[in-house]
Amino acid sequence: MAETRKDRSYLVSLIRERQTVLTVGLDSDSQRLPDIIKGDILAFNRAIIEATRDVCVAYKINFAFYEALGLKGWEILGKTIAHIGDQHFIIADAKRGDIGNTSEMYAKAVFDHLGCDAITVNPYMGSDSVKPFLRDGKWVIILAYTSNTGSSDFQKLKLENGKKLYEAVMETTSTYGNAANTMYVIGATHPEELKQIRANFPEHFFLIPGVGAQGGDLDAVLKAGLNKDGGLLINASRSIIYASSGSDFAEKGREEAERMNVVMRKYVDKKS
Repeated sequence: MAETRKDRSYLVSLIRERQTVLTVGLDSDSQRLPDIIKGDILAFNRAIIEATRDVCVAYKINFAFYEALGLKGWEILGKTIAHIGDQHFIIADAKRGDIGNTSEMYAKAVFDHLGCDAITVNPYMGSDSVKPFLRDGKWVIILAYTSNTGSSDFQKLKLENGKKLYEAVMETTSTYGNAANTMYVIGATHPEELKQIRANFPEHFFLIPGVGAQGGDLDAVLKAGLNKDGGLLINASRSIIYASSGSDFAEKGREEAERMNVVMRKYVDKKS
């Protein structure tokens, strides 16, 4: 069976069909799994995926939680991606960023072998760390203005021209690709800046972490960031996958996803 092409039209149609921009983050930590799972991350992931398939458009897999387990973690990673299948957008949250030939190897690993649709990339080394990931039908998600508390250490630094560093990063990297293959990570903890970012980049998709456990305001993000195509992938990880530590963890995770969707549909429906 031919692989589904996850281009911009696919992503837009998925958002319109499901009336949501929800992305479920599989940051699965064996130390936090419900007792009933007995440390089986793959079983946990499969249960979360089955419970949320019809209420999200994407899954974001944080590679660190799998790489930390060595070879076993890579096996779980591959089987998790295979279980998600072809009806969702799959993000490799790997935050790669290196010189060209190394980036090409990372791209082969994530796109050719694991079959992910997008990868998060640190652009600090410039075009070398971004362009090798620009492939037909694949996406690069560039770290711009992140949700962590340390984001202001560098990202908000003012340059001589008056722009902030993250603004310069977005302007420059937007010339490497286009709105059909390049997204940006913008933290939900920056809703005011998001308004201006959307004005400056009306067509690009933004991956938005920081809603849920990090305290981002879902309504504020939707008001500031949605465009006619949706234009956002709002990620929730801990608030969904750890919604319960009991045997009902998957059911409670779905309930949290549904709660977020009630809010999202108010805005997505108006835009689509």
